[in-house]
Amino acid sequence: MDVAVIGLGKLGSPMAAIFAAMGHNTIGVDRIPATVEKINRLEAPVFEPGLQEMLGRTNGRLRATTNLAEAIQNSRISFVIVPTPSDENDAFSMDFAEAAAREIGMALRGRISPHLVVLTSTVMPGDTDKIFIPALEEASGRKVGTDIGVSYSPEFIALGSCIRDFLHPDLVLIGESDPASGRLLEDFYATIHQSRPGISRMAIVNAEITKISLNSFVTMKISFANMIASVCEKFRGGDVDAVTRALGHDSRIGGKYFRGSVAFGGPCFPRDNRALNRLGRDLGIDLALPGATDRVNDSQLDRVLDIINHLDTRGKTVGILGLSYKPQTNVIEKSFGIGLAEALAERGIPVLAHDSHALEQAAKYLPVEVELTDSIMECCSRADILVVALPCAEYSSLPREPFVLASNSKVVLDCWRLGKLQELSDVARVIPLGTGEVSTLLEQTVRSVLRKAA
Repeated sequence: MDVAVIGLGKLGSPMAAIFAAMGHNTIGVDRIPATVEKINRLEAPVFEPGLQEMLGRTNGRLRATTNLAEAIQNSRISFVIVPTPSDENDAFSMDFAEAAAREIGMALRGRISPHLVVLTSTVMPGDTDKIFIPALEEASGRKVGTDIGVSYSPEFIALGSCIRDFLHPDLVLIGESDPASGRLLEDFYATIHQSRPGISRMAIVNAEITKISLNSFVTMKISFANMIASVCEKFRGGDVDAVTRALGHDSRIGGKYFRGSVAFGGPCFPRDNRALNRLGRDLGIDLALPGATDRVNDSQLDRVLDIINHLDTRGKTVGILGLSYKPQTNVIEKSFGIGLAEALAERGIPVLAHDSHALEQAAKYLPVEVELTDSIMECCSRADILVVALPCAEYSSLPREPFVLASNSKVVLDCWRLGKLQELSDVARVIPLGTGEVSTLLEQTVRSVLRKAA
């Protein structure tokens, strides 16, 4: 199949590489010449695990251009994966998607051969029919559903695992303008996916609702687990993992994304949740759950800050391990580690932070008072209080030397209960969040303050 991918960003580049690696002649389109040049040199234009290797498997079937019309004229299916940023009202802007629709339409004007346009960017329910399709029809002079096919088919992939998620999806969502377009896209995906995902074909508006509903439900599940974690911290012997593991055995709940930890972040979850809330306001419906989810999520930073505040931070440095919003990505948008570093710096507490992939991005965003290091050893050595903010493999087993040589016992706040960190318990105070160890720590610090006051 001849395919075009319009937008070669963090999701578009992996998508184009996968299509070509799986045997399809693929043309990538991007406005940024440097991105196009890198793709044509088979160099990954964005950081994503596995992308460089996938580019090496394209065998001459992938090229890139800044000329969208050229790509459309040489393809049977075009995938539009352009930004739809949140606007001031928490809805998704269609400016880039509408512009792409018009440019695609102009390229299709006068062309007789069939073409399927697949919109993969996240949009507000109704916007494909209200904005994208009319722009495409007006520019092309052709009718969607008869002369042109349109599908809304968002991908459920996450940064840091794009390649794996795209090849092994749980769900394939196809909103279709007509059955023939849906069948064509389903047949195309069958050549890509290496698993047998559930295929859901439906009207375009239902696919739009499904997309933001799914992400909102996942965030609700995360916040519920975090809420239970805060409850477990109040009881001696409390353990959120024991609770969520038991709950997850119930098939009505399941264990995925059900792990008490810290606030969720990233470019998708927070904004999709707010968008669903916005949709409810626009429709005059009280969608209480997205708002409640956000409030629980927003409270997670204060929960951790409260624990740190109970420790004696005078003259001490807080080390943060993990600044990206999740492992294996350099994206820091709405990340817990960034929020914690900012909050501590505002309180005048010295902060030293480590991340394997996101230091460059963090340096542009964080105040100069936050010191950054690419050495885990340095972060562990200089920090008196260490916060493990990400469940990275490199943080699951920290070097013992900095803790053994410390003049005073260091405190390690293990936000993800990584297990092996308990091996440091003989040389440091390791506090797994979401457990009764938190209440024990707070009780001891309160008693210590009272003794000093007496």
